Amino acid sequence: MEAKIEAAALPLDQSQIKKATQALLAYNAKKQKSGDKVLLDVDQNVFLMITVWKIPPNEQVIKINLPHSILPDTSEICLFTKDEPGLTAEQTENLYKKLLDRHGITSITEVISYKTLKTEYKPFEAKRRLLSRFALFLSDDRIRRLLPSQMGKHFYLRKKAPLSVDLKAKDLAKEINKRIHGTVLPVTNKGSCYMVRIGHTSMDASEITENVVAAAKAIADKAPQIWKSVKVLHLKTSKSIALPVFHSALQGQVGAQKKKSAENQQVRFVLLKHTFKQEKKMVPYLYEQLLRHQFSFFF
Repeated sequence: MEAKIEAAALPLDQSQIKKATQALLAYNAKKQKSGDKVLLDVDQNVFLMITVWKIPPNEQVIKINLPHSILPDTSEICLFTKDEPGLTAEQTENLYKKLLDRHGITSITEVISYKTLKTEYKPFEAKRRLLSRFALFLSDDRIRRLLPSQMGKHFYLRKKAPLSVDLKAKDLAKEINKRIHGTVLPVTNKGSCYMVRIGHTSMDASEITENVVAAAKAIADKAPQIWKSVKVLHLKTSKSIALPVFHSALQGQVGAQKKKSAENQQVRFVLLKHTFKQEKKMVPYLYEQLLRHQFSFFF
């Protein structure tokens, strides 16, 4: 059995992560102030992008608990429940609403039974409205396997696949909050780059930084083979270029790993010229922010 790898084995400079976050938040604020229609009054998600040296042999979904919720306070959350024998869809939904009330859970905006999902949300347009209305979907783990065929591929392409919860849990509030304050990293065996949502632009830089560190530790603990193969880590928003926050000194993971000096294993910030060409309008301001926050660069 492969030993777990401590997060410290892949040195992360929290001050550099925070500086990258500050630059992204400053850019987003500037775009909102300038009246950018895409960003105006809309929280942008912040992602941790993970690139590995070696593509893993198997697919994996890594559940990550975070110290700070990645959902804005105004976000709406939907819960899908199983159908209860002898009850109508409305009666089933009321039953689970009362269950949530008994546990003091107020974060769930709407409860939708499986029967309601199959009937009222069968048309594509109804699914589209459902997808756009809620920021997060939770699912009774007893019906989780039935949902993909009913929800359609767009929920999964938009990274809004329902997260399973145990509605029979003794401490239901803890079970629900674990999902609300968490995130999911899907790892495939078809590519070397993966992305996990770790915040939004209404959070402050310290909160996002703490979430990044928590995500790194969770990956190291739950998927050590992924963690030790990390090539580069980036931070980005939905509309920005990616800023590197860690660059591995390893030159490959095939065969024996080459020994590198401590200096080469430190965090490197690389502003790749070809990346800048893709979004030229963003570069001057981001470059200004990076300099303001005293980044160290190398080319």
